[in-house]
Amino acid sequence: MTDRFVLGSCTRMETPSMTQDEVRAAAERLVQFHERFAPLFGKEQAQDHAYCYVKGLMVCPERKSIEPIAIFVGDGKVSALQKFINIAPWGHDDVQTEVQEVFVEELVPTAADSPIGVVGVIDESSFAKKGGHSAGVDRQHNGRLGKEDNCQVGVFLVGVTPGGSALLDHQLYLPESWCEPTKACKDRRAKVHIPSTVGFQTKPQIAAGLIRQTAVLGVVNLDWVTADELYGRNGEFLDELESLEQRYVVEVPVNTTVWTEDPTSCVPPYGGRGRVPTKPTREAVASVAEVIASLHPGQWRTLNLGQGAKGPLCYKFAAVRVWAVRHGEAGPPVWLLARRSLGATPEVKY
Repeated sequence: MTDRFVLGSCTRMETPSMTQDEVRAAAERLVQFHERFAPLFGKEQAQDHAYCYVKGLMVCPERKSIEPIAIFVGDGKVSALQKFINIAPWGHDDVQTEVQEVFVEELVPTAADSPIGVVGVIDESSFAKKGGHSAGVDRQHNGRLGKEDNCQVGVFLVGVTPGGSALLDHQLYLPESWCEPTKACKDRRAKVHIPSTVGFQTKPQIAAGLIRQTAVLGVVNLDWVTADELYGRNGEFLDELESLEQRYVVEVPVNTTVWTEDPTSCVPPYGGRGRVPTKPTREAVASVAEVIASLHPGQWRTLNLGQGAKGPLCYKFAAVRVWAVRHGEAGPPVWLLARRSLGATPEVKY
């Protein structure tokens, strides 16, 4: 395994009943799917373990952990399957690269006629845990529950096209409690095989790394990257996207400030005494809420984004050219995009 951890949890999903023919067809597709990836796991025995584990994640009705999978789906050798998952020397990076290859072959062509193209979605997800021994588990925010909980958290890069989506890359988030320079922490990490070279990274730093690695690998070309405000308010994350010349649309908090005029035009003239002014004044700085509130009705456009669970997804949109405030200083020119819901009490996203 590499030092970029794979999350081993799976939530139970309610699926509709299938006919016998549909079950047979699904089983054949699973075999074909596994054959594509099997050589990446090495010896034939390891390939069988990989097939057993993937099949178990699909068919085990309750606990999708090693023991029930080995007993009900495999040959009953729990320790052998456990060793395959924990310490077998198969390369996560090779498997993830193959996933990207499949994404390019099967789903990217469906974006050929799309005005948006291929979108990379950055998001995090949480996996509730009872104990404290799983890698990265801690009491932290669980987005699925909307509250603090004992859980693991992973950061994910998902590729999305009109034809479907696929997991392009991912990494486990290690809370600071897992990165302390103490013997107890080192022993705890050793038990779950976390390399000593892996240190603390914020979620935006992890996300930037996933996008950078995907760009360097060069298998998938992302036309756009999108993320919520945890990433949209992080200057280092946005700097990384711009250094990669990656187009993005990210949510920002309502109190985000921007320059409404080119900052270079806001530098006061030299008065003949003292230091020559180099920094712009902040008279042209306003919050995104103030900028959008100043727009007149003609600057809004209504768009129907298709059908949602509760009917048509209709919103009003407006876009304004502004200059970012980045690290407290003047940043690059960007578009401020606002989305306003329809109704008596509209909600605005920036």
